[in-house]
Amino acid sequence: MNAIASSLASVVREENVVCPWENIEPSQQECIQKAISSPTPPSCLVYPQTQAQLATIIAAANQKNWRVLPCGNLSKLDWGGLIRGVDIVVSSAKVNRLIEHAVGDLTVTVEAGMKYADLQQILAKSRQFLALDPVAPDLATIGGIVATSDTGSWRQRYGSVRDQLLGITLVRADGQIAKAGGRVVKNVAGYDLMKLFTGSYGTLGLISQVTFRVYPLPEASATVVLTGKVEAIAQTTATLKRSVLTPTQGDLLCAKLVSTLGLGTGLGLITRFQSINESVKEQANRLLEIGQGLGLSGTIYTEADESHLWETLKQYMYAVPTDSLITCKIGVTPAIAAEILPQVEIGLIHISSGLGWLQVANENQVLALRELCQSHRGFLTILTAPATIKEHLDVWGYTGNALSLMRRIKQQFDSQNIFSPGRFVGGI
Repeated sequence: MNAIASSLASVVREENVVCPWENIEPSQQECIQKAISSPTPPSCLVYPQTQAQLATIIAAANQKNWRVLPCGNLSKLDWGGLIRGVDIVVSSAKVNRLIEHAVGDLTVTVEAGMKYADLQQILAKSRQFLALDPVAPDLATIGGIVATSDTGSWRQRYGSVRDQLLGITLVRADGQIAKAGGRVVKNVAGYDLMKLFTGSYGTLGLISQVTFRVYPLPEASATVVLTGKVEAIAQTTATLKRSVLTPTQGDLLCAKLVSTLGLGTGLGLITRFQSINESVKEQANRLLEIGQGLGLSGTIYTEADESHLWETLKQYMYAVPTDSLITCKIGVTPAIAAEILPQVEIGLIHISSGLGWLQVANENQVLALRELCQSHRGFLTILTAPATIKEHLDVWGYTGNALSLMRRIKQQFDSQNIFSPGRFVGGI
């Protein structure tokens, strides 16, 4: 055991420190290698058991200038820019307790390492759920979801991670534990730490605990799938957004995705309604009529067929891409979403927010789509790609004027630059 690992073992016990590199599971090695720019592997992978141990580890790292790569279950570790050298990988996977579920207040507080799927099972016992729809739900941890702002299709009805986050506890670079928010929404002076740390990709500190608002499980659910010509899909989407219909999920699907899922041909619009039985039936039938009136093919899915449809879509949409594909996140005005989807290998764009998930074949497509998005005041960010591409292509593609402010915030929170150096915008 090397010197760094021995030092950490005194905090968390030897069995919770994995080293040397060859002892780390091959799948974990692959995830870590995809995330870092250095050929030199980290000294160890450490699993603290408590928030206090997390704080002790980070305090030691700050004192000794060890570069830290925070993670949960490593499912999103390769998102964002390549990290410039890592001394230790700190996983919060075992800091995973349920702190409090206030059923009557519709709030839940959990430690960051709890898996999303496990939390949903806990909430389901009280007929409640967390209205987030992340990538890799069986692996994703709550802390990782917040750190990457991974929302999904439920954003249509319930908003983003920031909208549902009520409180946060984090470990600062100096090892001190800080808290913000609570179980109610409050206005406070200074940094809004909940919003600041959401989507910070582990570059400002380590999230250790969060409080979310939760929602009652709906009585009924139905999904309408419409497929056909781009113009008709665009018109139907515009009509839906202007109507009194209230979908909980609504996404545009590229033609290849529609075909692969056996939903029809052409562009697709998949829309989910969840409420009381009468409302769901009425809204689903109304949207089907609108689409068919414009020449689209349509089907309503319910019960087991509906659950299978969404599960299959998620599995295919977020399957690990081959080495030749580049996965991107985009944000565009919904009006041009239908223009972008025919140009990608795989693609899904939310109809209200204009945020989407794309897979493209090469960096020339990345540059062309980024230019198109930016010309319409949008963005395109690379999530996953071969390291050779990330090394010479700007992953974030940021063109705004806030980079100097971001750097000052990074300096304020992490003056030693120990947290995930290089992963965020501008090499932060």
